[in-house]
Amino acid sequence: MSEQRKGERKKLMTFTPAYGLEENILLGYIADLTLQGAMVSGEKPVVIDRELTLAIAFPETPETPAVRLTIPARVTWCQQEGNTSYYKTGFEFLELSAQNKRVIEAVLERYQFRPADDAHKWAAPD
Repeated sequence: MSEQRKGERKKLMTFTPAYGLEENILLGYIADLTLQGAMVSGEKPVVIDRELTLAIAFPETPETPAVRLTIPARVTWCQQEGNTSYYKTGFEFLELSAQNKRVIEAVLERYQFRPADDAHKWAAPD
């Protein structure tokens, strides 16, 4: 796939559920997050190019209250995770409010894994 994201992927250290707001269904859990989009790992495939409203529920911590964001998004890719029954789905954020941007920046700063090799980019898998 030729579409590539310019932001670095950030793997979150917390289980962060992502819901399809219109159907009120759990799509899966955030695996990677940037200001441009997210990768969700879930049990069902999602139709590519579908537009929906993601509801992302960041959990409460001792330092921060629980936060729920709603973000219009488009599915850019979806593929099965190896020989498992799980699917990885890439979502591109279509519109990010200033408040949602601040929340995501704070979440990335506070909860991201900091691997030795953080050179991979948020893009469709090969």
